[in-house]
Amino acid sequence: MNKTLLFFLFLIVISCKDKKNNNFSKLEGHALGTTFHLTFEDQNNSISEKQIDSLIHRVNKSMSTYLPSSDISRINRGDTTVIVDKMFQDVFKKSNKIFKETEGAFDPTIGILANAWGFGPDKMIENLDSTHVVSMLEFVGFEKVKLKKNRVYKKYNNIYIDFNAIAKGYAVDVIGRFLESNRIKNYLVEIGGEIRVNGLNQDLEPWKIAIEKPNFDGSRSFQTTIELKNESIATSGNYRKYKIDSKTGKKYAHTIDTKTGFPSKSNLLSASVIAKLDCADVDAYATALMAMGFKKSKKFLVKHPNLKGFLIYSDENGDIKTYTTPNLEQE
Repeated sequence: MNKTLLFFLFLIVISCKDKKNNNFSKLEGHALGTTFHLTFEDQNNSISEKQIDSLIHRVNKSMSTYLPSSDISRINRGDTTVIVDKMFQDVFKKSNKIFKETEGAFDPTIGILANAWGFGPDKMIENLDSTHVVSMLEFVGFEKVKLKKNRVYKKYNNIYIDFNAIAKGYAVDVIGRFLESNRIKNYLVEIGGEIRVNGLNQDLEPWKIAIEKPNFDGSRSFQTTIELKNESIATSGNYRKYKIDSKTGKKYAHTIDTKTGFPSKSNLLSASVIAKLDCADVDAYATALMAMGFKKSKKFLVKHPNLKGFLIYSDENGDIKTYTTPNLEQE
């Protein structure tokens, strides 16, 4: 997500005495700067942690801005010889589609400003002012990069592509498809809170996911619980991920407004998107909603009925409110 996912989506395990599938396995580890958890039916013990690590390594090698030798890092440094792999091509095409649908609210070229504000792998710029921000906006806009014959062409060398707002979701999809290619129909894949499920859980029921409340005191509690049926979910939020100016004490949200170049100031605290789409798609949509703010997000969801949404926002009195799209059923 533009971002590291901030809201912890927790798998609710509901016991069932009469029915239970005991052929489920679990794997967990580290991936993309966070953790992964897999729960899946594997009657033949055909899936190993080594295989999952190999898939994650391929995603990192292609798209990690934190890995200097990755394809995306080389492209950002101006290397025009890079031939990108299918993973990069997939994410590029998805990004372009969602960039257009959201009218630029989702834009991977915001990376130069994410770095400048201290939310990326590169060193932040101290005392960043509006003049400097405006000058960097020239290098923002996904229409300024093209993919031709597996090579990326940038209008300006300073353009910095950052797929972190979609890469976790894409990695979830890569693992999900790998499980399906091994004839595994019942699974849950989670990386940093981005989730894709298929089939049923160990209790022969739909997978149940809880969305956390935006508690500012550091405590954890759940806002709502939903069922996923062959769907993906991603949540983006900024009430925990922020920077504090050492001089003014002002908090800056981690979501960068692609139109202004400044950290967005919005009453939208959390955006969860659920759909029968790839996890990469809902990952990007959730990021876009955070950049849009509550009112625009609500309108966007109305215009895209294939998406289910759960928004947590602060009203004019500072009270925490929620909005649920009509097509989303809660427990």
